Amino acid sequence: MSNNQSVMPTYGRFPIAFDHGEGTILWDENGKRYLDFLSGIGVNNLGHCHPKVVDAVRNQVGRLIHTSNLYGIPNQEKLADRLTESCFADQVFFCNSGAEANEAAIKMARKSMRDNGKTSRFEIITAINSFHGRTLATLTATGQEKVHRGFDPLVPGFRYVPYNDIDAVKSAITTYTAAIMVEPIQGEAGIQIPDNGYLADLRKIADDEGLLLILDEVQTGMGRTGKMWCHQWSDVIPDIMTSAKALASGLPMGALLTTKEAAKAFSPGTHGSTFGGSPLVSAAALATIETIIDDDVIGEVVPKGEYLLKKLTELMNQHKLVKSVRGRGLMAAVELNSPAEAVVSVVLTRGLLVSCQMGTIIRILPPLTVSYEEIDEAVSILDQAIADIF
Repeated sequence: MSNNQSVMPTYGRFPIAFDHGEGTILWDENGKRYLDFLSGIGVNNLGHCHPKVVDAVRNQVGRLIHTSNLYGIPNQEKLADRLTESCFADQVFFCNSGAEANEAAIKMARKSMRDNGKTSRFEIITAINSFHGRTLATLTATGQEKVHRGFDPLVPGFRYVPYNDIDAVKSAITTYTAAIMVEPIQGEAGIQIPDNGYLADLRKIADDEGLLLILDEVQTGMGRTGKMWCHQWSDVIPDIMTSAKALASGLPMGALLTTKEAAKAFSPGTHGSTFGGSPLVSAAALATIETIIDDDVIGEVVPKGEYLLKKLTELMNQHKLVKSVRGRGLMAAVELNSPAEAVVSVVLTRGLLVSCQMGTIIRILPPLTVSYEEIDEAVSILDQAIADIF
């Protein structure tokens, strides 16, 4: 891999570059094979180069790539229909990333309050260790000091509370509060799963206080946990939901999904995107959602996730170094009693991609199409690496 000096060094990259991929497997420039149990950080839910997505992109790229949102985009309209059919939402706004979707959610919450005469309400309650993006507003919404560092002054209007703490949310509400914004499962924080009643309690608080409930499903959506959207495990209906990552199988797309009532805040001229929902990206996303739902890829997630968690629990029982394992669907974590970066680096050399979160946590996000044999292989690599290092 070249050490290119023209690319800004904003990433701590491993000394490896990939040439091609298929399903759960990647091959680097030297032909070495890797199991991808990170899925491009939760992006490749259908694995690499799924044939239905590839065909859709090939067909569209030769017909029309971009026109702008000044004109109708049939693929975008079909995609919006499929997305709204999959959840509570009535309408969708398309953008290019999770950060942009969350920016739109923040704007919508503020404008909705103003439109309804609640002009003092602009603050949004978010959770400590959350992650909502890298734009100035979304990094401020993110409850991590390390993300804030160096970007002062931050955008006013955010209050942070411990995740999974209902009493803290209640205490944080003031006459300035407009919304509560959380992830159904915290991904960047190392797969932190709240109590079963957490989202329902947030919904009740929002209803009682006249607030909007925003759910950031950028990482947890598109079948990752065994339902199309993670909040559907709780039978909770948010006012606003954001999606991105796996939405278009690697092409850049984000989406803001909302009720008709909340959507009233956005009229022509209040928000927009040059590239959002372009013909090309919408074609990829439409093929993605059709495959996940119509081919019942989601139906495989729960049993595969249970199998993965079973194998990781066996791993924990064999190594005192492993403090805990947790997961929902194909979203799992192995928490160690020591830094995890060493394990992540070693398994990479042995052909397995995972990531280190919060210093001691190994995050595991295989494609939803992963096989049981590939799960066995990945856990075996982890097992041997932990044994060799410690």
